[in-house]
Amino acid sequence: MKYLLLLIFLPLATFVSFAQPAPKPYGPLPTQGQLNWQETGMYCIIHWGPDTYTDKEWGYGDEDPKLVNPSQFSAMQIVGAAKAGGFKGVVVVAKHHDGFCLWPTKTTEHNISKSPYKNGKGDILREYREACDKLGMKMGVYCSPWDRNSPLYGKPEYVTQVYREQLKELYSNYGPLFISWHDGANGGDGYYGGAKEVRTIDRSTYYGWDETWGITRKMQPNAAIFGDVGPDVRWVGNEKGMAGETSWATYTPHAPDEGKRPGNGYVKDYEGTEGHRDGQYWMPAECDVSLRPGWFYHKRQDDSVKAPQVLLNLYYQSVGRGAALDLGLSPDRTGQLYQNDVRSLKEFGDILKKTFAVNLAKGATLTASNTRRGNKVRFGAANLLDNNRYSYWATDDKVTTPQLVLNLHQPKTFNVIRLRENIKLGQRIEEVAIDAWQNGKWEEVAKATSIGGNRLIRLQNDVSASKVRLRITKSPVCIALSDFGLYKEAKLNDVASLIDNKTPQKF
Repeated sequence: MKYLLLLIFLPLATFVSFAQPAPKPYGPLPTQGQLNWQETGMYCIIHWGPDTYTDKEWGYGDEDPKLVNPSQFSAMQIVGAAKAGGFKGVVVVAKHHDGFCLWPTKTTEHNISKSPYKNGKGDILREYREACDKLGMKMGVYCSPWDRNSPLYGKPEYVTQVYREQLKELYSNYGPLFISWHDGANGGDGYYGGAKEVRTIDRSTYYGWDETWGITRKMQPNAAIFGDVGPDVRWVGNEKGMAGETSWATYTPHAPDEGKRPGNGYVKDYEGTEGHRDGQYWMPAECDVSLRPGWFYHKRQDDSVKAPQVLLNLYYQSVGRGAALDLGLSPDRTGQLYQNDVRSLKEFGDILKKTFAVNLAKGATLTASNTRRGNKVRFGAANLLDNNRYSYWATDDKVTTPQLVLNLHQPKTFNVIRLRENIKLGQRIEEVAIDAWQNGKWEEVAKATSIGGNRLIRLQNDVSASKVRLRITKSPVCIALSDFGLYKEAKLNDVASLIDNKTPQKF
């Protein structure tokens, strides 16, 4: 009897002995706020204020608040246009370098309550918050650390009594926020309450970033913090909207000169384009670029709005490389986006929507060269075709260069390949190759590096094949791949635009 029981339980014991838990994480890992940011993918940063009326990019700080008096301000129209473009959130420039605040702050008289807008009862931030809530869009804020209006700028009191208090007001009254945005433009000439002088600060120490960002962590714990050096999202190092062909989510920020601590506006910008494979922190890149040549509205640029095809190229070079696309929007003096801006956004959004509506790999038979032992459902290749970014195909610990064949059962034509890793386990894969079964043999059609949270490979030519093979050619550890998709890019003439050439779209 004992011998019989031993025979019965032996297969189970053997199975358990070979079963493996989930792969161990590799390298730095993202926080929940960073995961939320990665899933957002695209958002818009909105510049509107005194500069819109003075036709400048950077205000001096002496602008009269009475200038800011839009006749038809509509947060719904602006946020709605962003949503139509496929963007999932907006970052409101609550205060630019001129120091004018778009909300009725207690920290300075230089704010929207001194404008004729709504008889001094206006609150632009509140209107954006309400529009985002109604349209299901995320909201973030940018409050410029440089203030060319404040007489306290350059003194310690500015940081403690003005800037940090402004952040607290924004965090308290206009959340929840998905991002708190900060840039590196700091110090220089300004109005400074009538002083009209140049004031310089030590960008690495003046703002006390650790303590300042601590306010964000406490009051908006799920908001990612963007800055030249993070700490959550780094600047890509250019304003062209493009990440490197190889783009690591990991990064080690350091200042250009020895003895200087990294700080916003004081970092090796060019290193942000690709990041560092062995970076100390999880700090993926944001690619910022404006829809127009300038960040603020200028009538002379009405015919210089980026075309949908240009936006599509930027999408592949940013979101398609594991970064995020932050597109600048510039409402005009009426307080709305100009019709050319709205039209371009809509047509771009339609192309994206149609392109990624159908994953041509759905229904394929998947054959993996290796699957992690212990739980084929949890680690199986079928997870690549669901809609979950964190279910994944994993291999045994010692198998770092596996292959996977998709049998599509009939020829299908595609020109975009999407790969994603389960980044909760880190950025693991370094190089991949994709083959198509053509003329009775495998032909390589694409290569890529640095997969991470999202990798889009845009082929130069359409490929028609009944079988597609993925080869992981370089990885320091076993893989944890969450997505493998095949898509056919839509063309502009395939997409029916809903925007009349003369009438701005209403939301």
